[in-house]
Amino acid sequence: MKEIKIISVKSEIGAGTRGASLGVEALKIASLDLNSDFFKQYELVEVEDVNELLYDGARHAYAKFIDGVLIMEERVCLEVYETILDEYFPLVIAGDHSTAYGTICGIRKAYPKKRLGVIWIDAHADIHTPYTTQTGNMHGMPLAMACGIDNLECKVNDPRGETVEYWEQIKNVGTPGPKILPEDIVYIAVRDLEKPENYLVNKYNINFIETEEVKKLGPVVMAQRALEMLSHCDLIYISLDVDSIDSRVSSGTGTPVPNGLTVDEAKALSAALARDPRVCAWEIVEINPTLDTENRMAESAFVIMEATAHSIVNRPVIAE
Repeated sequence: MKEIKIISVKSEIGAGTRGASLGVEALKIASLDLNSDFFKQYELVEVEDVNELLYDGARHAYAKFIDGVLIMEERVCLEVYETILDEYFPLVIAGDHSTAYGTICGIRKAYPKKRLGVIWIDAHADIHTPYTTQTGNMHGMPLAMACGIDNLECKVNDPRGETVEYWEQIKNVGTPGPKILPEDIVYIAVRDLEKPENYLVNKYNINFIETEEVKKLGPVVMAQRALEMLSHCDLIYISLDVDSIDSRVSSGTGTPVPNGLTVDEAKALSAALARDPRVCAWEIVEINPTLDTENRMAESAFVIMEATAHSIVNRPVIAE
């Protein structure tokens, strides 16, 4: 049995809508309302944020607050790295999705010679770059950072010098160069794909599981299929953006999208995936209680997180 450590990342500088920094506290309130002692069971460490940069305004049009995002990637990387070194399982609760790259960097730093697969449960592909982004919001870029991709073939923007310098620095956080291969990503429930991202999915033949497949064949079957897609990987990291859940439920997130998973499907899917002993970190992101009523999104997210944590602590152990 592996002990969990909760890593709280209240950063929201990568998002276009404010409020994701409050997601951790919303989950704690949800746990109380659901009569759970989850947050008493595990140690929690908080990564210091730089959200005060939001008051200065965004200087980098095609990579907003990239200077602060770089700081956050480095801090999250170090925290995840040290957590793994201390033989804890990192369960990360983050604000915006940009810092998921820091989690990937921390895993890579801890396991430099192991092949890392990523299961990305999200409405969005999050593989834009400063050269392709329409919004400049960096929560749409973590997988491009992780793969070391610029996607110049789909270039529509011309980022200025300092932006490019920061982007090159970000790609080398933790360890130099790419942290994962695009073919070691499995997308689940991605349904709001933009042309530059679609280009990369096709170019690298990135694994893709549609929401409809989860509904038709069931979340446990599709979890097994996702794990089989990464059978060649030594380790797996799971990142769950709550906008993977249908927008009728996930109003409490910055970019809700219709035709998503139900809460029960997301819960069963995540819990089934987490039973695999190769899963070395799990993350949930983008809970924004300012967009919600009655804390519904956080309660749904908490139910998913608690079930997943139960899978993690009760699974078989393999030698690392």
